[in-house]
Amino acid sequence: MHCVFVQLRCTPGRTYDVADALYDKEIASELYSTSGEYDLLMKLYIEDGVDIGKYINDQVLTIPHIDRSLTTLTFKAF
Repeated sequence: MHCVFVQLRCTPGRTYDVADALYDKEIASELYSTSGEYDLLMKLYIEDGVDIGKYINDQVLTIPHIDRSLTTLTFKAF
């Protein structure tokens, strides 16, 4: 399994709509409201062998009112 963090910038006034849609899809392990450049921080676990970019495009970025995303992959270092 791959642990992936995705930051999402939402259309102003639509952050709660995006968060609700993500929870409805049941794909987020954890979801946080954040300050700064992005509105939401989502932690995902993606199965080995799954194309991470395609998964995010198909499962996350199809949700209305997401204006921008930043994906961070994690690696086991310790």
